[in-house]
Amino acid sequence: MPFIFSKVNVPISKEKEVELKMRLGKAIEILPGLTEKYLMLGFEQNCHIYLRGENQPAAFIQISIFGNEIHFGYDELTAEITKIFNDVLEIPNENIYLKYEDIKDWETNGRNFDRNDYQ
Repeated sequence: MPFIFSKVNVPISKEKEVELKMRLGKAIEILPGLTEKYLMLGFEQNCHIYLRGENQPAAFIQISIFGNEIHFGYDELTAEITKIFNDVLEIPNENIYLKYEDIKDWETNGRNFDRNDYQ
């Protein structure tokens, strides 16, 4: 189960949130075996983010991925997520930062999650 959590210092209207959700749901397919069906998203808007000492449009996006220790597809996913946040929220590419987190253990529904559960 991948989880993409974004913190931005700009507002996100309901329409823009839906567009982000749809486009990120498609983008996750860049990684082998993943679809929107298994994607969890979180959006935090209007955060107090200062970049280079200034309050300018910026995003910090954390992407937690289970079972992809070799990081297959991360370069392509980074480019696509950057494009999405630039297109939808008009945040300059150079102000969009992504952090990947490898999830080795993931639990849900009272048990350990197995990558085979969603392939």
